[in-house]
Parts: sequence; C-alpha cells; structure tokens
Amino acid sequence: MAEEKPLVEISKGLNGLEKIVLRQVRGSSTEVYLYGGHVTSWKNDHGEELLFLSSKAIFKPPKPIRGGIPICFPQFGGHGNLDQHGFARNRVWSIDTDPPPFPTASANKAFVDLILKPSEEDLKIWPHSEVRVEGLETLDYLDNLKEKERFTEQGDAITFESEVDKIYLSTPTKIAILDHEKKRTFVLRKDGLPDAVVWNPWEKKAKSMVDFGDDEYKHMLCVEAAAVEKAITLKSGEEWKGRLELSAVPSSYRSGQLDPQRVLQG
Repeated sequence: MAEEKPLVEISKGLNGLEKIVLRQVRGSSTEVYLYGGHVTSWKNDHGEELLFLSSKAIFKPPKPIRGGIPICFPQFGGHGNLDQHGFARNRVWSIDTDPPPFPTASANKAFVDLILKPSEEDLKIWPHSEVRVEGLETLDYLDNLKEKERFTEQGDAITFESEVDKIYLSTPTKIAILDHEKKRTFVLRKDGLPDAVVWNPWEKKAKSMVDFGDDEYKHMLCVEAAAVEKAITLKSGEEWKGRLELSAVPSSYRSGQLDPQRVLQG
C-alpha cells in the first residue's frame, strides 16, 4: 500500500513560495499560501476543485494572487486610505506555533493557524480611530461630500478613517465624544439647536488648506450644535435662545470599551 500523506504538509509552491496543504482522511484538501494567507485550492472528497484560481495568477510579491480566497484587510477595495484591499494580502504570514485550541479538533481533521505580524511601516498606516462619537446612531444626515445627499447612519457609533463632513438632523440634547487614547469623554449638551455638524478634513484636504497643518487632522475633531435643515425665523417681538455646554469627564471601561452611558444618561 502507498504511504499515506500527512494531514498537514508544508512545501514549496509556485515561484518557491511556501504553502501548506491540509488533507482530510476522506480525500478533501485545501491549499494555503503563506503569502497573503491566501487559500488557492479547495477540493472535495472526489478531488474536484471548488475554487476559481486564474490561470494567469501571478505568484510573485508584491502582486496579490488572483482568485481563491484572499484576505482583504484592514479595508475592502478603495474604501479607506490604503492601497486596494489593504496590505494583508501582500504580506507573508507565518504559522502560529502556539495557537489557541481549535473548537472542533479531532484526529481526522487538519487545521493550521496563521498569524500576520505587521511591520513598523504597517503600524504607521494601519487605520484606526482613537475617537468615536456616540448619540447620533440611526439618525438621518446630510453628507456634504456627496452634494448634501440624505442618508441614515448605520453604525453603532461614528468613527474616523477618512474625511467626514456631515450634518446630523434632529439630534438629541446630549452627544458624547469618546477619546480612547486619553481615557476621557467630552459631553456636548445643547438646547435650541436641533442639528449637529461632524467634520474632520483628513489627510488630503488638510494638505490643501493653507491655514491648517498637514498632520493636524490627527489631533482635532469638530462636533458642533447647529440649526441647518430648518432656518430659525423670528417675528417682531419674538425671541430665541440657544445653549451649548461642553464638559470633559474621565471615561470608565466596560467590556473593554469606554463607557459613555453614565454621562449620556446623567
């Protein structure tokens, strides 16, 4: 009888790139290249290939592999300030020698844990948001970057990874701006001003503004109360009062995240 192949095999693939082949006792298999942590093959028990891989795929860094299952991280497509689909698919991953227990591990199943250790350059460009705005979830807003088109906020909080210039409509009287890095929360309380403007120019616009430092967008955020959608008009003898109060309080942790609820409900 022919010697059975190991369930997990490390070998050289195209252009000398290292790959891992995972086999299941019934005959199915998976092939993963360490370059990009990219799954290039998935065959069923009959040896039938289930994934598309271009016949013209280029297995040569820094070109990503065309087809299979790529890892698009930390952004998809051009939705961010990095190159197309981020950098994870253009980096060489490594095998985790001390992985956490596999949830469904058994003697006849093959698995491997890959880990990506970002370089110092990756860490400099890794998009992250140390500041988030809460209290504007599910509200409608006008997007000044899209000719004031009206949208509905979908996120559970507003974070910042690109230019933002929005006018939120019919906002609550309290809005929280969480500064994770300095562990503090700014609380904006307002009356008579139904809307709220949220703005950060980000990198490209910051460089185009003659009265704004190129890197100052990293250190600021504009959140201001306003009356934009409906103008406030007064008849003779009428009066209008508007109030805005800004306070800063220490933020507490809950489930690993800063907790603004005590100040929003206070």
